[in-house]
Amino acid sequence: MRKKIVGGFILFLLASNILFPMTMYATTINEAITNQLGSTNISVSVRAIDTGQVVFESNGDIGIKPASTLKLLTAVSSLHVLGEEYRFTTQIYYDGEIKNQVLNGNIYVKGGGDPTLQAENFQTLGNALKRHGITSISGNLYGDDSMFIGPQLTPGIAKHDESYYYAARTSAITMSPDDDYDSGTVLVQVNATSVGKTPIVQIEPNLSGMVILNKALTVSKSEKDTLEISREYNTNQIVISGQIPVGNTSKEWISLQDPTVNTLYAMKNVLKETGISFSTTSKIERKVVPTNATLLYTKKSIPLKKIMVPFLKLSNNNIADILVKTMGKENFGVGSLEHGLQVMNDYGRKLGLQMNEWDFEDGSGMSHNNKVTANQLTNLLYNVRNEPYYSVFYNSLPIGGQPDRLVGGSLRERFSTPNLMNKVVAKTGYISGVYTLSGYFTAKSGKEYAFTILTQNQKTIKLSSIDELVKMFIDQY
Repeated sequence: MRKKIVGGFILFLLASNILFPMTMYATTINEAITNQLGSTNISVSVRAIDTGQVVFESNGDIGIKPASTLKLLTAVSSLHVLGEEYRFTTQIYYDGEIKNQVLNGNIYVKGGGDPTLQAENFQTLGNALKRHGITSISGNLYGDDSMFIGPQLTPGIAKHDESYYYAARTSAITMSPDDDYDSGTVLVQVNATSVGKTPIVQIEPNLSGMVILNKALTVSKSEKDTLEISREYNTNQIVISGQIPVGNTSKEWISLQDPTVNTLYAMKNVLKETGISFSTTSKIERKVVPTNATLLYTKKSIPLKKIMVPFLKLSNNNIADILVKTMGKENFGVGSLEHGLQVMNDYGRKLGLQMNEWDFEDGSGMSHNNKVTANQLTNLLYNVRNEPYYSVFYNSLPIGGQPDRLVGGSLRERFSTPNLMNKVVAKTGYISGVYTLSGYFTAKSGKEYAFTILTQNQKTIKLSSIDELVKMFIDQY
């Protein structure tokens, strides 16, 4: 009998040592959340990867604006629906006849939503035209962007954000100024000249159809830099204003008012540079490729698994919206936002998510009308581990403390101390008043956890508070 009593007492002590510290940890973390983030407008969840159980939550089932952490659902949905090896295509057609190196007809560009299309690809097109014996075009340059339908701007884009890269319009014909694949934008660079003179403005890629209004002034080195670069709302006019000190350079990625038309202008300019001439009456317009046109050239993008890197690590909004519409086209034959969002909802249910706790109207997280719970995001992070694309998804997430932009991404300057570097792999999120973080961390114990921290209606920046909370998770689990 005594042995049974002693044995039972030992078991009680062991259980106490497990339960009491966990309760104490939860109390400490809750106090930290209240002190750092407040007791409302937050949703926090930590889920053990080995069991799938939620080990800590605070308002875990309360819907909060996810900002760019919504891209986690967009990413896994597109990897499942389109596949890791999916490639976007841009096709070039022509009609009419070729005689004496002159195409007595038109060129058609059929867009497939490729966010990786760049000016250098048009040089390849020029070479393809020459191989077909074409050095001059008498007709027009048409763009067929009918793969995507509906508004080019997703809901929730504020008027004051519309001219910037993170609010770029979505078109089936678009191009990027660089390898970040900020499609639907141009890179505007302003270089100071001498005092009292207007600075020099350069645009990449070189576009016709854009109007530059340079009202800026170069000032002495001792004066303040107040330069602003923007596009006037609903126009093709880029405005340079303010002052820039001698020796300074300023850059800004500006969204295009009409990506289809501007891409065609850029293509025409590059073709001219490669020796392809157009008649003086040649026009740039939209037109669906006619059935009697001949396919001349197909450009394929890099595979989706590689596009995932700039998409998630750099939080590329335009890629998100392109993926949504492409999923709609793939599954329903309609490249609309609504059909793409339905695909995401359907796949979420297939993953075992409670989609009644998700409410979203875009794939980027830009809308303030989006809502999701922290528990649902950690549920997603847990459930995707058995999906065939998981390694691609995981390796595309930002890695805390890694300085390379395409490794550390939006976490390259966070969790950078030696004891934290590489321990946090997560997607960041920010829209006005909203700061979020969702991904994985490796605790001191060596165990891996999925976590989500969502905050909204914040009047001050909460990145350091969120990071301190993650550090507590790492230390205490």
